[in-house]
Amino acid sequence: MVFHYLKFFMFHLVGLLTAMTMLAGGHWISVGTLLIVGYYIVGDAVLGDDTSTPDFQHTTLLTVQLWLALPLLCFMVFCSLWSVASADLFGFGHWLTQLTGYDLLAAREATAWFHHLSGMVLMGLMIGVIGTIPGHELTHRTWDRVSMLIGRWLLAFSLDTAFSIEHVYGHHRYVATTADPATAPRGRNVYAHIVISTLRGNLSAWRIESARLKRRHHHAWSWRNRLLRGYLMSALLMGLAYALGGWVTLGYFVLVALLAKAFLEVVNYMEHYGMVRLPDEPVQPRHSWNTNRRISSWAMFNLTRHSHHHAQGEVPYQDLKPYPDAPQMIGGYLTTLVVALIPPLWHWLMIPKLRHWDAHFASEPERRLVARANRESGLAPLLAQAQHTDAPHR
Repeated sequence: MVFHYLKFFMFHLVGLLTAMTMLAGGHWISVGTLLIVGYYIVGDAVLGDDTSTPDFQHTTLLTVQLWLALPLLCFMVFCSLWSVASADLFGFGHWLTQLTGYDLLAAREATAWFHHLSGMVLMGLMIGVIGTIPGHELTHRTWDRVSMLIGRWLLAFSLDTAFSIEHVYGHHRYVATTADPATAPRGRNVYAHIVISTLRGNLSAWRIESARLKRRHHHAWSWRNRLLRGYLMSALLMGLAYALGGWVTLGYFVLVALLAKAFLEVVNYMEHYGMVRLPDEPVQPRHSWNTNRRISSWAMFNLTRHSHHHAQGEVPYQDLKPYPDAPQMIGGYLTTLVVALIPPLWHWLMIPKLRHWDAHFASEPERRLVARANRESGLAPLLAQAQHTDAPHR
């Protein structure tokens, strides 16, 4: 039983390894990036699924694991900013060199530009994993002010505190409908989705927050607006990044933050791609793509059990059920993310899954939505399926 608590600490070990990678400099940054990405992809492929449902008695420990993501993320981001700064911030490199005997300053000076690019990809991914994923879990706990505050600060690192509003009060209500910014229609390119979902998501968060304040007889343009306060949180982090190393560290931070936000939108893309639902029907496990891959589940606090999460959004991560009979993703989360970034491969693999969903998961009223979605997809196999569906009615 102890293992079921310890397995979620794997998340923190990956974060510490990322920080070490950034400090080691040079080729170690690229090597570390490949090792961490390989750990997720190969681990999921080799170790299979985790469908265990332990009965956790010490839930406070599991919440503290989530809270610890904030100091860990702060340390990781500091290490990454130190790796590109011209000065030795707070004498950190000199102190660590004396402590370990490894010359961090010399390694930093010898780091080529392409290794810094690897570092940006790694940090963008890790802000997503260490920041957005626990931030997502914590901002669902609307009854817990501490968790909400920590969750919003975690999301601020990806310039995405709007997520804490739109996701909880918008996405979970409108998922798998055309009103949901995060649900990608069939045929949409993932790169278009990143832009469209980001813009529509922020607009949706503004509408939700404005309506909340209006009900309470407050003006939208006030300190009570959680969206505006969230933007200020991200602005404060940007100011700190600038204070640490000027325009170089600020530019680096903004780029990795935007990359982390992009990764989130890719995850949204793959979690609900092509799903349809009647707006007045309740959300069911069949309206999300699910996976129970072991490493993804452990490293992402059961975000993988997305079918149960959308059926019951208030359920804590440790109590989510695996739902092995729900619609299944291509693979683990990082594997599926990589596939999504290659649109021809994505559509080739997802069209059979969509056809299976249409035949085995869609309700009869939803099949009319399916036919329309297929006609509008622009994908030849789905267009042919729509024409076949329409034929008896001509």
